[in-house]
Amino acid sequence: MRAQTKQLSDVIPLPASVRPDPAVTFTITAGTAVSAVGEAAGVAAHLNLPISADGSVRLLLDETLAAEAYRLAITADSVTLSGGSPQGLFWGVQTVLQLGEVLPGGVIEDAPRYAYRGAMLDLARHFFTAAEVKAHIDLLVQFKINHLHLHLTDDQGWRLEIPGWPRLTEVSGGAGTGVDGTGPGFLTLAEYADVVAYAAERFVTIVPEIDMPGHVNAVHVAYPELTADGQAVAPRTDAEVGYSSLVAGMEETYAFVEDVIKTVADLTPGPYLHIGGDECLSTPPEDYRTFLARVLPLPGKYGKRAVGWHEIAAADLPETAVVQFWRIEGDEPNVTRAAAAGRQVIMAPADRTYLDMKYDADTRLGLDWAGHLSVERAYDWDPADRLPGVGEEALLGVEAPLWSETLRSVADVQYLTLPRLPAIAEVAWSPRGSRDWESFRARLAAFGPRWDAAGIAYHRSAEIDWP
Repeated sequence: MRAQTKQLSDVIPLPASVRPDPAVTFTITAGTAVSAVGEAAGVAAHLNLPISADGSVRLLLDETLAAEAYRLAITADSVTLSGGSPQGLFWGVQTVLQLGEVLPGGVIEDAPRYAYRGAMLDLARHFFTAAEVKAHIDLLVQFKINHLHLHLTDDQGWRLEIPGWPRLTEVSGGAGTGVDGTGPGFLTLAEYADVVAYAAERFVTIVPEIDMPGHVNAVHVAYPELTADGQAVAPRTDAEVGYSSLVAGMEETYAFVEDVIKTVADLTPGPYLHIGGDECLSTPPEDYRTFLARVLPLPGKYGKRAVGWHEIAAADLPETAVVQFWRIEGDEPNVTRAAAAGRQVIMAPADRTYLDMKYDADTRLGLDWAGHLSVERAYDWDPADRLPGVGEEALLGVEAPLWSETLRSVADVQYLTLPRLPAIAEVAWSPRGSRDWESFRARLAAFGPRWDAAGIAYHRSAEIDWP
């Protein structure tokens, strides 16, 4: 358990409703036990307290609550945590863990604003092992992030084993791959399945991305027969984009793509499969539409919803397709049209959510093409106001991508993720009208000592009055 905070509302994301009872506290001691049965008992294990039939901390399932909702009631004698599902209970457990050993009295009633609260980790430009990805999941769930989008393929590397296509990982996942040739490695089928299972135990859905028809130089290096002229291409370890493309007019392209999509869909129990679709600068517009007409239905064929970066909105989209907006502009007519036609949208504007942007001009890591992304800038925006015609009803949720061109270690991931991820998590979870920067920065400051004690390499932003 963590150190006490002073107020019942001193958690991130800010709960939907907090009714404190300042006269009351409940102290968790070595003798405190948890009462929980069935599915609730599995969630109770995350509190690291013994299970007992008469425990003073009680975990209950309450079908009257929404699936991700929870209710936390703290009195002097007991703690009762109710969830609409095991997932709701798990989010309530994260709130308890943030409050610490001495729990302030009162009642929290909480539920998320958006169903999809995501983070993305780029394994293609720099690979991270299964153990490192699992550690990242542990960081994310503290702030009620429930989707992890894994960018598994790009020009600089291919990071997932695909049966029947061994050179994808032998060559394009091997030594010398990644930006500057410093990020080799790949996930075997077993390792990927292990990550998916680990995430599911923490109520996180893995969203795999196979980027196409652009960002495919690693494919062409491994299999020159998939190039337009059948000739080998040189590996690329720079950070340029837009120069590679699968060939829309070759049947071999679609045989390859379907093999990959079927493999990834079979490995991934979650509902989403991301097909990329961004920055296809060397793909003629007609070829781009031809390719998407063949490929966008394939995730659905294998039981998944296709997700793509917002460029896919230029094509005819399946009814279940999800469009992910990523640019810095304040207008994107194709996304507006897609939303008007009933397609759901994930908001991930680079100038507000891209964790690979520098905090300021002096930041030692990251990029700045979308500007600098301070903690306040990551917090002080609203997804429903970003694009004309893409309001609350069209939004599936929010995602915070972390591209890895400048990353070389887990410490680098932590440095760019924290403390901005909690800001974006609150945007995605908390009621719009309750968010307040001054309140947030005060609550965020309390995490500094916890991260210090855990050895987490967070950025000590000057915006926050760290203890």
